[in-house]
Amino acid sequence: MNAANNATTHIPAGFVPLEAGGPYIQHNGPLYVLHQGDVVKFGFRVERRHTNPMGNLHGGMMATFCDMLLPLSVHRKSDQVADRFLPTISLQIDYLAPAPLGAWVEGEAAPLRITRSLVFAQGLVTADSVPCARVSGVFKIGPMARKDAVE
Repeated sequence: MNAANNATTHIPAGFVPLEAGGPYIQHNGPLYVLHQGDVVKFGFRVERRHTNPMGNLHGGMMATFCDMLLPLSVHRKSDQVADRFLPTISLQIDYLAPAPLGAWVEGEAAPLRITRSLVFAQGLVTADSVPCARVSGVFKIGPMARKDAVE
């Protein structure tokens, strides 16, 4: 394997394939998760199929990643809703910088508030350690999630 291929396929230490998300994310992934103590991170490598005509991560793929990042982070950081389906009510994304082909995109998020029926969360996404998106969202606390829907 040459250096260029290694740069685009290397997954950082500690990250393992995410086994959740249903067929849509399985098709558009793979996504990876790192969970060590209180640290929860999700990430993926930008592949050609994820890019726009300028060779950067397509905004729709970033939105998909953010829409997975927030509720999956909440699942791992809150016992209150760890086993509940959290459908998106609102998702706000500020695109801060491009994520070029081959970049490692990584996000961290946390719940801000959990009520009886809603979860409020926010996160930050980086591309090769450069902030590229800020995200916040509101999620409905839904029914118990299927075992294959939540990691």
